[in-house]
Amino acid sequence: MVIYTQKETLIQALSFAKKKDKIGFVPTMGALHEGHISLIKKALEENDLVVVSIFVNPTQFDNSADLKKYPRTADDDISLLKKLKGEVIVYLPEVSDLYEDSVSVKNYNFGGLANEMEGKHRSGHFDGVGTIVNKLFRIVKPNVAYFGEKDFQQLQIVKKLVSIENLPIKIVGCPIFRELNGLAMSSRNKRLTAKQFEEATIIYKTLKEVKEKFSSTSIADLNALVAERFLQNPIMNLEYFEIANEKTLKTAKRKNKASKYRAFIAAFAGEIRLIDNMPLN
Repeated sequence: MVIYTQKETLIQALSFAKKKDKIGFVPTMGALHEGHISLIKKALEENDLVVVSIFVNPTQFDNSADLKKYPRTADDDISLLKKLKGEVIVYLPEVSDLYEDSVSVKNYNFGGLANEMEGKHRSGHFDGVGTIVNKLFRIVKPNVAYFGEKDFQQLQIVKKLVSIENLPIKIVGCPIFRELNGLAMSSRNKRLTAKQFEEATIIYKTLKEVKEKFSSTSIADLNALVAERFLQNPIMNLEYFEIANEKTLKTAKRKNKASKYRAFIAAFAGEIRLIDNMPLN
C-alpha cells in the first residue's frame, strides 16, 4: 500500500498504471468502518488496483460545528486498509491540495435531484459534493467508482454529475452495510452513546415496518405511522421521513404500480444526525 498526500505525485503514479490496469476508486471521508471496507473489497475484486481517498470535505457541511466534530481517524484508517489483500493506493490530502487558494464550490444543475430531502435540509450540500467528487475524479481518472446506497440521494447525484461533466466513469452503488441491531453503518455512529446507539435502531425498525405495510397502506397513513413511532421515542428526533420515486427522488403522495419507491429517514440522536433508506417495492 502506498500513501500519497499530494495530487501531483498521485497523478504521476497513476499515469503509468492506467496504461495496463483497470482502476477502481472509493472516495471516503475517513473514520472507516465495515461499510467502507465492503466497498473497497468489491472494488478490489473488479479492478487491478484501487484508489481510496480519505478527505473530510469542508464544502459539503452546512454546519461548522458538525464539520469540526466529524471523526478524523487517519492512523486507524491506514491500519485497517493495510489488512486488505490487493493493490490499494491511498490519497490523503490536505484542504489546500484540493482547493488550492480558494475553498469554493461549483454550482450545479442536477435536474431537481438536489432539491429533495437532504437538499431541503442542508443548504449547498450537493454543490459541495459535486465539486469535490469532480475534483477527485479528474485526479484519479478511475474506470469505476463505488458509492454506498446509505447515501442514496448522493449516489443519484454522482451519476448525474458524471453525465454533466461527461466523464467516462462507471458508477456502482453498493448495498447498505448494517450494525447487528440494524443501524446503517456510518462514521457518525462512533459519536453515539451506548443508549443512543441502542435507541437509533428505531430508524431501521421503522423502515422495515413501512416496507412490510407498503402494499396495503396508503402513503399518507405510512407518514402518520412513522411520525407516531418517533413521537414515542424520547431519544430520537425525526427530521424528515419521505417516500420518494427512486428515479426522480420526488416525494410520492400516491402509488403508481409502474414506479419504484424508496423510503428515506433523517433523524437526530442529540446533535448527531443519522440517515437511512430502504427500497419498498
